[in-house]
Amino acid sequence: MLSTELTDLKTYMADNPGAVIEDVARERKVTPRAVIEALPSPMMRIGGGEHFAAVMRDIAEWGEVTLIVHTDDAIFEFTGPIPAGEIGRGYFNLMQPKGLHGHLRHERCAAVAFVERPFMSKTSAFVAFVNADGGIMFKVFVGRDETRALRGDQLARFRQLADRIAAAPEA
Repeated sequence: MLSTELTDLKTYMADNPGAVIEDVARERKVTPRAVIEALPSPMMRIGGGEHFAAVMRDIAEWGEVTLIVHTDDAIFEFTGPIPAGEIGRGYFNLMQPKGLHGHLRHERCAAVAFVERPFMSKTSAFVAFVNADGGIMFKVFVGRDETRALRGDQLARFRQLADRIAAAPEA
């Protein structure tokens, strides 16, 4: 990406931090990772993909969250606890017979982004698992309470996890 395009993207994201990441990426012909990295530095931190399993294991202890998979053709949302998982046969396997279960190609994870930003007039916080191509594998959002505020216990866990594995971007 040219420096002028990067500057334009950073300006756009500073003015529109709640923009849908995948839409901005498609419109500007950049990766979703580039869009996340263009957010103002207080809104995002990124750690290495080697932390995939540790992050997933931590999230499995948070309780009810929302996992979103956003493709060109659909947006899938699952709200509930993320099951514990383990690595085996080349996958991170979510070990649960019902609800959310499956096999994740953890080795394709190049980065884990922690994003805390405004979205649709509310604060949101999510972990984005970013693949080797700069796309988002899936996002896990901090849950909300009965007043639709972010759950304080989960937000604290989110921030502690970010502190452990993600560096703040250089300004």
